[in-house]
Amino acid sequence: MKRSEEVKKNKEGCLLISWRNLPCGAILTDTKKIRENKTGAWRSYRPIYDEKKCIQCLSCWIYCPDSSIIVKDGKVVGINYDYCKGCGICASVCPKKVQAIKMEKEKK
Repeated sequence: MKRSEEVKKNKEGCLLISWRNLPCGAILTDTKKIRENKTGAWRSYRPIYDEKKCIQCLSCWIYCPDSSIIVKDGKVVGINYDYCKGCGICASVCPKKVQAIKMEKEKK
């Protein structure tokens, strides 16, 4: 099926565009440059990980958009602050009864 055939209109006549019609975004191939681009410097809030409370559900690791949750041998062991932007997703997906990750204002 051609891309032009995938574009359809709804009953109001508006175009319905699927992910297949979207143009490609930036593709980063130089992994050395990616590692050098530390993005954690402009963080406003930082996640604080409490190892004693963690039940190792790995939800924070699954949802972290920056791959900043450090996992070794299948267990969360910390947070890589060089790349954590402080979005707080890890804290929001941490089970409420556990709260092993809490956000606090960044100290600079």
